[in-house]
Amino acid sequence: MSETSGTPSPSSPGPSGSGGTPDFENLTRDIADVPAVEVITTVAVHLMSSAAVHLGLAEGGEEHKDLDEARKLIHSLAGLVTAAATEIGSYHAGPLRDGLKSLQLAFREASVVPDEPGQGPGEKFTGPVFG
Repeated sequence: MSETSGTPSPSSPGPSGSGGTPDFENLTRDIADVPAVEVITTVAVHLMSSAAVHLGLAEGGEEHKDLDEARKLIHSLAGLVTAAATEIGSYHAGPLRDGLKSLQLAFREASVVPDEPGQGPGEKFTGPVFG
């Protein structure tokens, strides 16, 4: 990358074919080589990380705290983990479930007005979460 313009220099490698257009053939082949379990767990980790930030659990977290956003992310994560569990196996699903439960408990703790048991984010998929 060029330090001044923020655009790739002509000699820098990148996902482009001739003429600066993306090389979709290579990009497609690359993603086809990634196992589904890796794609699913990667998406889940991104959802977890974003939810943690919105719960204020990251460094300097209070400035990023947004429980409405955290609720959406946790709910989506719960749906993904629940739906994918049988496909990815307990070896991969177990840690994702643990992370999900931790986020659900952190949400309950961060909320000024706690949800009723079974009504918290993602509990539609996981059932009520208790510490």
